[in-house]
Amino acid sequence: ALLLPRAARGLTEGLYCGRRVCYEVLGVSRQASKAEIARAYRQLARRYHPDRLRADPAATGDSEAAHEKFLLIATAYETLKDEETRKDYDYMLDHPEEYYRHYYHYYSRRLAPKVDVRIVILVTVCAISVFQFFSWWSSYNEAINYLATVPKYRIQATEIAKQQGLLNKTKEKGKNRRSKEEIREEEEEIIKDIIKNKIDIKGGYQKPKIYDILLFQILLAPFYLCKYVVWYCWWIYCFSIKGQEYGVEEKLYIIRRYMKMSQSQFDSLEDHQKETFLERQLWIRENYEVYKREQEEELKKKMALDPRWKRYRRWMKNEGPGRLTFIDD
Repeated sequence: ALLLPRAARGLTEGLYCGRRVCYEVLGVSRQASKAEIARAYRQLARRYHPDRLRADPAATGDSEAAHEKFLLIATAYETLKDEETRKDYDYMLDHPEEYYRHYYHYYSRRLAPKVDVRIVILVTVCAISVFQFFSWWSSYNEAINYLATVPKYRIQATEIAKQQGLLNKTKEKGKNRRSKEEIREEEEEIIKDIIKNKIDIKGGYQKPKIYDILLFQILLAPFYLCKYVVWYCWWIYCFSIKGQEYGVEEKLYIIRRYMKMSQSQFDSLEDHQKETFLERQLWIRENYEVYKREQEEELKKKMALDPRWKRYRRWMKNEGPGRLTFIDD
């Protein structure tokens, strides 16, 4: 016999070849190689193929039975040609009592996505990174266009352009003479280029960097993790064990952590604000708590004097949510 008799008891309708043994369907043994399985399939497929059936119905007898036979042959071949599926099928033949395991492996392979999940994740991350990068470039260009309209920066950029002789080149005569519109556009580009090079834009409108996008952040995550561990150990050793005094960078780092601000948010602050933080020694927790209360009181005073805030409080008191009124027509 090709198979042990007990194997037939593990065959279930709806799994693989149903009540038939796939090896018997193809007429091969369980030790058959891939080449032998493929050869047996080709011979049977030519015999029971629907095209042959339509050309010569007498060759296969009953057409419906021949069609079902062809589907069974195709199913047997699909089961045995793949190493993993064949391994699951052989295990089912040898362990017929493990019904739930057989159902799980059969349907998990059939319902598994055809595309590798890793490829899907990679494509998604790349798409997000591209969108992120161009979005940052758009914000950066908007900031440059805005600064070019601010008189303070435009006058400074124009003076620098004149000193470097860049504006004189746009007013050439002779054959290279251009229209006023072209000259104006070129002068505008020169001013914007000077603003880009001379002004350090920080925060959400800063110049995008390729290693800030999501893809590179994921790739560099192990490096950043190791860097943070080394930095943390250095911090503990220097300031907790040796008791060294904080430097300017360390003081600003502690202040930023107290304020719960990201690095980009903290960088967008003016230099005089950071100097004020250092003068008031806000890296000391007690000093920061005093500063925080002062800021909260100042905010309350501003809101109390703000006309819009007064109107909002008046509305909440007289006509806000939960109040029922009768309207006289």
